[in-house]
Amino acid sequence: MGPDARVGVYYSPCQDDPLFVAGAAWLGRDTGSGAAVVQPELPGIDETMKPPMRLAARSSWDELLDVTHELASQIAPFELPMLQVRNLHGFLALRETSVCPPLQALADLCVEGLDRFRAQPSEAELARRRRAGLTDAQDAMLVRFGYPYVLTTWFFHMTLTRRLSTEEHEFWRPEAERFFAAAVRMPRIVTDICLFTQTSAGMPFTVAERIALRG
Repeated sequence: MGPDARVGVYYSPCQDDPLFVAGAAWLGRDTGSGAAVVQPELPGIDETMKPPMRLAARSSWDELLDVTHELASQIAPFELPMLQVRNLHGFLALRETSVCPPLQALADLCVEGLDRFRAQPSEAELARRRRAGLTDAQDAMLVRFGYPYVLTTWFFHMTLTRRLSTEEHEFWRPEAERFFAAAVRMPRIVTDICLFTQTSAGMPFTVAERIALRG
């Protein structure tokens, strides 16, 4: 991986899951293959778009992969609650409809278990995060982990849009609810986690490795 590359550890539905298919269409891109996908005919949809990290200088991709496999061996597959489209601080996102302790445990394990691979953020990056108006707890997470929304301040979300105005919400929320209705109604099991990679900031993320949960 190049010096500007970043890695993200995310949940992604399996490629035969209707949610993966719907998500690829909504985004206009298959995150597995990187291929373009035809988007729904909605005006401005091309604008609707767990924090990634740069690897520390002495870290390697192979070591990161080995440790992620080890972490995945500690968590068993689990049922993901049904999802729904929600307003998340002005963004639209898919959120779970009930508390899911195994999901929180998986997120916490990844944050703490992989933190040694993370390059430290610059002062400019820290300042940019703080401009959002963080709580004391969020600022403590920013200092400790380089991101304010982890562990006790974390929340699962699959972002669907950029930040929207009130008028835009009136259009986009019902459209998103209709588009994802069939996919979010079905039950699903979280069976793996994915390592996504990005060659440099602003470039698309793609799935580099799916790692099965084996606990």
